Amino acid sequence: MKPRFKILLLVLLALNVSFAQEKDEVLLTVDDEPIMTSEFLRVYNKNLDLVKDESQKDFDGYLKLFTEYQLKLKEAKRLKLDEDTKYQREFLRYKKQLTKNYLSENKVTDALVKEAYERNSFDVNASHVLVRLDGNAKDTIEAYNQVLKLRERVLKEGFDTVKADVHNGQTIFLEDLGYFSAFKMVYDFETAAYNTPKGEISMPFRTQFGYHVVKVNDKRPSRGTITAAHIMIALQQKDSLLNPEERINDIYKKLQQGEKFESLAKQFSDDKSSARNGGKLSSFKSGQLSSTIFEDHAFALKNDGDISQPFKSEYGWHIVKRISLEPIQSFEELKPTIESKVKRDSRSQLINEAMVDELKKRYEISYNSEAKKYFTPLLDNNYFTRSWRLPEDFDKDKIVFTIGNRSFTYGEFGHHLMSAQRNYANKKGDFSVIVDNEFDKFFENSILQYREDNLELENEDFANILKEYRDGLLLFDLMEKEIWNKASKDTVGLEAFYQKHKAKYQWSDRVDVVIATSANEDYAKKALKMMKKGKSEEEIKKALDTDSQKNIIFTKGVFNTNDPKLPANLKIEQGVSEIYSHNDAFHVIDVKSVLPAGNKTLEEAKGNVINDYQTEIEANWINSLHKRFKVELNEKALEKVKTKIKNQ
Repeated sequence: MKPRFKILLLVLLALNVSFAQEKDEVLLTVDDEPIMTSEFLRVYNKNLDLVKDESQKDFDGYLKLFTEYQLKLKEAKRLKLDEDTKYQREFLRYKKQLTKNYLSENKVTDALVKEAYERNSFDVNASHVLVRLDGNAKDTIEAYNQVLKLRERVLKEGFDTVKADVHNGQTIFLEDLGYFSAFKMVYDFETAAYNTPKGEISMPFRTQFGYHVVKVNDKRPSRGTITAAHIMIALQQKDSLLNPEERINDIYKKLQQGEKFESLAKQFSDDKSSARNGGKLSSFKSGQLSSTIFEDHAFALKNDGDISQPFKSEYGWHIVKRISLEPIQSFEELKPTIESKVKRDSRSQLINEAMVDELKKRYEISYNSEAKKYFTPLLDNNYFTRSWRLPEDFDKDKIVFTIGNRSFTYGEFGHHLMSAQRNYANKKGDFSVIVDNEFDKFFENSILQYREDNLELENEDFANILKEYRDGLLLFDLMEKEIWNKASKDTVGLEAFYQKHKAKYQWSDRVDVVIATSANEDYAKKALKMMKKGKSEEEIKKALDTDSQKNIIFTKGVFNTNDPKLPANLKIEQGVSEIYSHNDAFHVIDVKSVLPAGNKTLEEAKGNVINDYQTEIEANWINSLHKRFKVELNEKALEKVKTKIKNQ
């Protein structure tokens, strides 16, 4: 996607900003369609906050972009891209995502966010007892009494003893859960665990799985946020003779010999993104990285500056160094992340319930008291095998309830029951409980859907943002069709563009090298003599290394002459170099071949060529749109807009 279009799309998808206008006027017309000053001001002011590039804040430059945007919209509608089923499906998906922000109960959300932050400050180590119970069971007293008796046994006999006796992994579970924090368990379970004091066992509570008691073994403060550096040797190596485990152990020996961690990371680490910074990684906390092994080794380091022994992760062999450890971030810093998790978690049901209660007060609602009684006898055991069907003489047109000006029928609730039976497959339960549960879900879904269907009429901010989503997605499809696909698939045009501009696409100077590295200049001198005599890497390592001392490490590959692994003053010529001091070590570099600067082939430069070709295609296309659609600018309104912006 072109950077300019990315910026404009970002602008149009940003949060709405309201501006008081004394009088709204037509700023410009595109093919006789008016665009108002209010629309321009709204997106322009958002652009000021969002775009760091000063050129994008230039008024005339932005007016040009805004006009081009309107032209593209016209073209998209002329091509009827807004009628495409894929576009409509994508728009509805985005609409549902956006709507969630407007279907929340803020007071409940804020309380849940604060609670989650407080819980995130501590990790809980717990075990639990679970007696499984179907969610639609009407009689639950037996399961409750069973878990209560098991609780008493755990108190008297100990958890492990009872576990060995009764855990069967089917109806009764006794499990050690280890450490966890907020969002790792279902909300009801998490609440019980955090509310139970250390060393105690909760009273029975119910979740979707059945009745539990939770035994809290320990509570510890969060491990916080660590800043660390690492040296990584990847498991997959281009050099088939390089053994990753041997290489990491060689590097560890060099660290024990007093060589600098940062220098060894720069020279040998395969994590290129961190190697140039001495192996330093972005700060992280528990659960943030994809490797638990790496996190545990990093957090196990007790002091700043401590270095781990080599260890293996899913990605390679590592040595990690602790740089600093910070406690958990402030509430304000973590609030956006936690709020997002709350809305995806089982807590979201509490938010929905609060929103439903608020909507009940807002809308006029009437219920048919006979509806549940009608449906309960219709269910039979086929419901638990997903083979239940509505009777042929089903009274589908009766009203279940009415919300505002919308009536919901027996037919709609009946289809809800049909769909819901997948949740009861291979289960048992009381049909009246099922009807009660599904009626509540159907009502919740219905009232939230009613709110969603009317949201564009009820909320101006939502209406503006929805329009921007709609237009932004439409333009994305247009650009893909008219620019991006053409540039990448037009092989003839791409070849012609490359030939015309090939001088722009150049390789810098490169060298194919073998580098011998030592922290000791004397060993570097010995390596130099042996390399000049044509000795192999294995012969040199055998001569200079011992079982307890790693004195030489080899690296080989093709590098740009300005690569940080190479000395800045390296003499670019074929053959074995003299000794260079670089990255706090001594290096002898055998230049096998010099690959001088020159033109890249089309294949080598393809990404950049396509990008530049897109720019040319787009410029020509925009010119054609100006010819197709008439654009008229209201100069008087424009001057008022400029004055308004200047005085803001």
